[in-house]
Amino acid sequence: MKSGPKHKLCRRLGACVWGSPKCPSAKRPYCAGQHGNARRRSKTSTFGELLAEKQKLRTHYQVNEKQLRFIYKNAKGGEGATPEKLLRFLELRLASVVYRSGLAPSIFAAKQVVSHRHILVDGKIVNRSGYRVRPGQVVSINAQKSPVIADIAKSSDIVPPPYLELDKENCRVNVARDPMPEEIPAGVEIMRVVEFYAR
Repeated sequence: MKSGPKHKLCRRLGACVWGSPKCPSAKRPYCAGQHGNARRRSKTSTFGELLAEKQKLRTHYQVNEKQLRFIYKNAKGGEGATPEKLLRFLELRLASVVYRSGLAPSIFAAKQVVSHRHILVDGKIVNRSGYRVRPGQVVSINAQKSPVIADIAKSSDIVPPPYLELDKENCRVNVARDPMPEEIPAGVEIMRVVEFYAR
């Protein structure tokens, strides 16, 4: 995604996409700009509601439209419910695993440490944020070459979800299994995203 104001969508929605208490939307839950607080909101159309959920999902995982459409297309194929598979595919992207496990403090930092070759998957450098991590694989920080990043990870207070087994001292996480939909703290009505693309 293009870089820009990270919490612009949060201000528009009136709540933080990542659930951060430090988000500007906590103090200013209205659109940015001189007249943001005075702007009257008309009733949102069905399309507008579906679009908002899709934008929340894109922002939460920091993927662009092309990437999300590709992931949705893959989720549609094969067995299983499309909404659950879509969430699972997004959650098991390498950047998502690095962020969710606490090896990076934010999704933005996670994408950066991956692209800068600080992350290993099963002992090998992987620098693609969209790499899909499989259950049984181990994601770790290359602590010998990146001691500062390892120290930041060790001081993290992020509690990983049940499907990630974190070894904080050694800065590595094992993907124990596929995540269940209710375990994924994305805060998005995923069915609405599917409805948006199924129009």
